Amino acid sequence: MIDATIFAGAIAIAMTLDRAIGQPPARLHPVVAIGRYLELAGSGLTALSPRRALVAGAAAWLAAALPLAASGWWLERAMAAWLMPAGGLIGALAGALWLGLLLWPLLAWRMLRDEVDAVERALADGLAEGRARVAMLASRDTSTLQPAEVRETAIESLAENLCDSVVAPLFWFALAGLPGAIVYRFANTADAMWGYRGRWEWAGKWAARADDLLSWLPARITALLLAPAPRSWPALARMAALTPSPNGGWPMAAMAMGLGVRLAKPGIYCLNDAARPPRAADTARAIGRATTAVRLGVAAMAMLALVARGAW
Repeated sequence: MIDATIFAGAIAIAMTLDRAIGQPPARLHPVVAIGRYLELAGSGLTALSPRRALVAGAAAWLAAALPLAASGWWLERAMAAWLMPAGGLIGALAGALWLGLLLWPLLAWRMLRDEVDAVERALADGLAEGRARVAMLASRDTSTLQPAEVRETAIESLAENLCDSVVAPLFWFALAGLPGAIVYRFANTADAMWGYRGRWEWAGKWAARADDLLSWLPARITALLLAPAPRSWPALARMAALTPSPNGGWPMAAMAMGLGVRLAKPGIYCLNDAARPPRAADTARAIGRATTAVRLGVAAMAMLALVARGAW
């Protein structure tokens, strides 16, 4: 059995690499490879009848998820076989470094933070620049957004992706090791590419439901890390229910309440609607709040790894 402290150390190493370096090169990035598989596997799914599309979509999802889980398991076992025999502090440090390097590309906090900050800097150059920049973060039409709406979109993306890119991968790593983190990132990427209504309604249904299930608890943990007062949780739950997603509304509503601003997607939902729209300074405040949540989350997931794997 791999020592629980190795998993806790791997979380710290992975987050340190993400903060210091950012994302690995695309040619070495496992999420980029996952995206290529999903693009290829999904190329003919939407042309099928609903029943066949549902079955084929599920099969294509499982055809990747199961080998990815197996590869994560093998990489952990390989570490135990190659590095752990060294024993003591050297073996523990080598094991944590090995797992940390493998976990690192499954996280994307620095990229998320920098992209949200870049939206505000682009807005300072002009509305067209701000709209173009926020379009890189959100899958919505940004061509008619006003400055406050551009900021709302950026802050919503920051809150929602805080779960997808940091908290959820760390949560599943703490509970299920490398297989858990890999499968989560695959599920989240599959949902981002296939989990839409319209022509993807049936082909992407399995991917969408799998992501909903795997993100359910991490989304609520993310809301907790964003730290609205406990007495506000009934209002937070009502607000989160306004969004189409069963999970995305939780961190977004927590961010809206924490900042005291309105966050809306025109024609879809409006969170904290009695509050004012966000101003330029609120983007930096949102990044600061998310940064604090990341620090708390890293500590919490390291502790969870220790508890889940029997160190305590």
